[in-house]
Amino acid sequence: MTGSIRVLLADDQELMRAGFRMILSSEPGLEVVAEASNGAEAIARAAENTPDVILMDVQMPGTDGITATREIVRTSAAKVVILTTFDREDYLFGALQAGAAGFLLKNSTPEDLIHAIRIVARGDAMLAPELTRRVLDRFTVNPGSVQRPARLDQLTDREWDILRLLAAGSSNAEIATALFVGEATVKTHVSRVLAKLGVRDRVQAVVFAYESGVVTPGDR
Repeated sequence: MTGSIRVLLADDQELMRAGFRMILSSEPGLEVVAEASNGAEAIARAAENTPDVILMDVQMPGTDGITATREIVRTSAAKVVILTTFDREDYLFGALQAGAAGFLLKNSTPEDLIHAIRIVARGDAMLAPELTRRVLDRFTVNPGSVQRPARLDQLTDREWDILRLLAAGSSNAEIATALFVGEATVKTHVSRVLAKLGVRDRVQAVVFAYESGVVTPGDR
């Protein structure tokens, strides 16, 4: 990505938005282009300002953050990072199913926040480490208990390698090192894997891999 990463802040607490704005405004390469105090405003501001990344609160008056995320993901290329003080599984899985590219708790450090924005802006996904275990526990199945999805038959051997490495949480750089190829090649393979599986992003690909029994937590 060239130029600044355009960020929209969506939170019903003005002090929270001010804190995020102060953190991000001091970081080179990040630009806060708009703010919203509820989900409906977030949808409108996203359409007006074409942000690259949206920091989205979950609980807001009127349209909530998960509903707003679902609409924004459907109508734009913006990546949504869900931010919440509530460590609840229904929010986590609701956000993933709505198409969020990242999920962080509000007690994360400024460094974690900035890192998450940069990660999702370049097309990767970001899940707070303390939440990863819950995702695996929720979506992991016994490989013998599910029928192999036909979509997996479309993958080449190299794309199978890519999917397994994605499920292990590897970045593009780590995948490139593991497979002895360039990062540009990895990006191409990842895009093909996502297209063949019919999923939006890396998070959804990981969920698909665990739901389908392709990998299990022990494989990591």
